[in-house]
Amino acid sequence: MKRKSFKLGLITLALLGMFISGCRKTSTEETTQSAEDQSLAEGTYNDVHRIADEGATGSLSSYKVEDGTSMLSACATVTNDTSSSPHRLTIDFGSTNCLCMDGRYRRGKIYCDYSGRYRDSLSTHTISFDNYYVDDNKIEGTKTVTNMGRNSAGNLTYSIHVAGSIIKADGSGTITWTSDRTREWVAGEGTSTRYDDVYHITGSASGTSAAGVSYTATITTPLEVALDCRWIRSGTVSFTPGTKPTRIIDYGTGACDRVATVTVSGRTYNITLH
Repeated sequence: MKRKSFKLGLITLALLGMFISGCRKTSTEETTQSAEDQSLAEGTYNDVHRIADEGATGSLSSYKVEDGTSMLSACATVTNDTSSSPHRLTIDFGSTNCLCMDGRYRRGKIYCDYSGRYRDSLSTHTISFDNYYVDDNKIEGTKTVTNMGRNSAGNLTYSIHVAGSIIKADGSGTITWTSDRTREWVAGEGTSTRYDDVYHITGSASGTSAAGVSYTATITTPLEVALDCRWIRSGTVSFTPGTKPTRIIDYGTGACDRVATVTVSGRTYNITLH
């Protein structure tokens, strides 16, 4: 089947075009809005996790993308209060928008309350926010990461629960997002550098789009996330917006690129990740 190519705008992941159901055409907005909002939430809460992980080393100066450039600008400061219980890591982008090296504007604070080190079995890390914005979208809620020890393959695994919301900057409404995932550390644990670390992520999510449409998302093939790549490298997600047909989002077979596909009702579309 011939694949159709569309250019994506500012949304992280979207499907553009018309879906034909029987003889009735749905609008592009009806077809894509829930997928766009789900993907915005997915990317946003993955982003704060990676920032908190890097901040735990004491500095954000080494938070890099695959070309070796700094991901965040010097306006972000990191403090680590180990006298409190639990300890609190604070990443402060300031009260005005700060342009980061990934092209996003951030302001406000990310908190990470933690007990034990990231590698310690049953340690917990809870991420929360204080007037935190990304590109003027306000991020709220919590993300809790619990170290579950090693699985049968000998890899460290983490249980990840998110209960969050995003108030969209364009005034179109609020996205809600709840997810339960398992994160398996499959490569890089034995080295001193972070940038050979690779994780496989499984699980499901649900929520509502800014327009109030409910959706569910289930990872059907583990998502591969590498810290030296800005995009998900491989894996598939089954995404169902309300009563609409299920979409299959395919991130590819392992290349670090921004290309993915979405298949709906037998039609496959190329999309560009941002």
